[in-house]
Amino acid sequence: MIYAMLEPMSDTVLYEVTDGLATITLNRPEAMNALNNAAKVALRDTLRQAADDDGVRAVLLTGSGRAFCVGQDLKEHTESLQERGGSALNTVEEHYNPITLTLATMAKPVVAGVNGVAAGAGAGFAFAADHRIMADTAAFNTSFAGVALTADSGVSWTLPRLVGPGRAADLLLFPRSVKAPEALELGLASRVVPADELAEAAAETARRLADGPTVAYAALKESLAYGASHSLAETLEKESELQLRAGASEDHRTAVEAFVKKEQPRFTGR
Repeated sequence: MIYAMLEPMSDTVLYEVTDGLATITLNRPEAMNALNNAAKVALRDTLRQAADDDGVRAVLLTGSGRAFCVGQDLKEHTESLQERGGSALNTVEEHYNPITLTLATMAKPVVAGVNGVAAGAGAGFAFAADHRIMADTAAFNTSFAGVALTADSGVSWTLPRLVGPGRAADLLLFPRSVKAPEALELGLASRVVPADELAEAAAETARRLADGPTVAYAALKESLAYGASHSLAETLEKESELQLRAGASEDHRTAVEAFVKKEQPRFTGR
């Protein structure tokens, strides 16, 4: 079943839900999916809708054209600086923070289909996803220091966890293009595929997650985030709490019964 959003959004962000998989596509190909105000508002609100929709069991975030997202639209940003000065950077609190937090904490897995360059906040949004499938022609670039800015969109939290603090500092202090092979080696990409296979591979992976045990996936995301900043004893306690939740799910009972019968389980996300 395919169903549309309840309210129309900006055409800068496309949204489609098919059998539990929400596909969100940044759609400013003429600007390499740079984030103007309309795109930031639409992406923030679309992600919140996907997160709140019980019918959505996985999310695929990707871009149209030759870029995933090059970050802030600097043309619009320059105009805002002239009009508003430093307050133009309120966009971090208003847009980037809630976008990143929703990607990282929604109770369902998020796949980033990195079809092209992902820079600045665009890289940050990809890093906040649970799984990154990258075209072999794509690249990451932190880019913040290049325009005399510090990290935002969660990069100072996600990047050290992906590549370690030393490499994270290097990539932030000396921004450069990290092409797909190096991104895979560093851990920035989960998987690299030929560019002409990216759309299919990302959709297939996201579909697999949408068909999986949603309650368990949500618990795994919560457990990983908790364990990153708590002691072993605290994490063991959290794991116990989350295992009780997962164990009470319909999908757990289904999986155990299917295992005993030597069958493949069919999960419902409950």
